[in-house]
Amino acid sequence: MQKTIYLAGGCFWGVQAYFKQLKGVLNTRVGYANGTTAFPKYEDLKSGKADHAETVKVDYDPEKITLSELLEHYLRFVNPYSVDQQGHDVGHQYRSGVYYTDLLDGVEAQEYLSSHLKPGYKIAIEMMRNFFPAEEYHQDYLDKNPGGYCHVNLGLIKPDEKKDA
Repeated sequence: MQKTIYLAGGCFWGVQAYFKQLKGVLNTRVGYANGTTAFPKYEDLKSGKADHAETVKVDYDPEKITLSELLEHYLRFVNPYSVDQQGHDVGHQYRSGVYYTDLLDGVEAQEYLSSHLKPGYKIAIEMMRNFFPAEEYHQDYLDKNPGGYCHVNLGLIKPDEKKDA
């Protein structure tokens, strides 16, 4: 069985690099989510022509990693009280969000975040309205550019949480 959740937590390069290393994660894809225009490009987000969030589609096996475990990982590197900023990335496209396609996942995400964070957190929990895959050069960017900028501390993954090499 496979499930999907969409996670926005700042620049999608590091978010993808983090989640693709986890046991139980089957596939990741970076893209643009929950905006008001169709088929945005990276430059549209940077210039403000598009209002999507940089987001990572995470396909996972719920028998190997649960949604709660994915959210635990997410909270390791996301500042949940920051608005439109993670690390040195500032702008509306860098907002934080958990986007779901299954209503029960939305309920679980709301319960998890509410029980693990103080009131006032700024992570949006919303139904996925739209997701447009990012340009190919953004996919697995940090694999292609090992020295690339990443606000996500990839060292936060414990060895037993990683896929076997």
